[in-house]
Amino acid sequence: MGKLSTHVLDTAQGKPGAGVQLELYLVEDGQRRLLKRDATNMDGRCATPLLEGEGLQAGQYELVFAAGDYFAAQGVAMPSPRFIDRVTIAFGVADVSQNYHVPLVVTPWSYSTYRGS
Repeated sequence: MGKLSTHVLDTAQGKPGAGVQLELYLVEDGQRRLLKRDATNMDGRCATPLLEGEGLQAGQYELVFAAGDYFAAQGVAMPSPRFIDRVTIAFGVADVSQNYHVPLVVTPWSYSTYRGS
């Protein structure tokens, strides 16, 4: 059985994004259902998989990261309103036997993601 995991990389400061609050949603018929709230540890990762085994279903998901709050807590000067605040990554899980790793690479001015394993 597969699993879903994430981590945050703060490329503006060259370190893991520790303490980033995040929410995981399942999206069905245009409706979002909150599945989990978590925060990253000192390595920028969640302590356990977000979903695994039978909890991981095929479908559409959204990960929402409180990146703006993270940078504010780091003392990074940002404009008001913040250019990057809540980052939403919408993605699909097609094969529940595989691992889906969805990282966030972020600065106060940009972000990207990719599918890891």
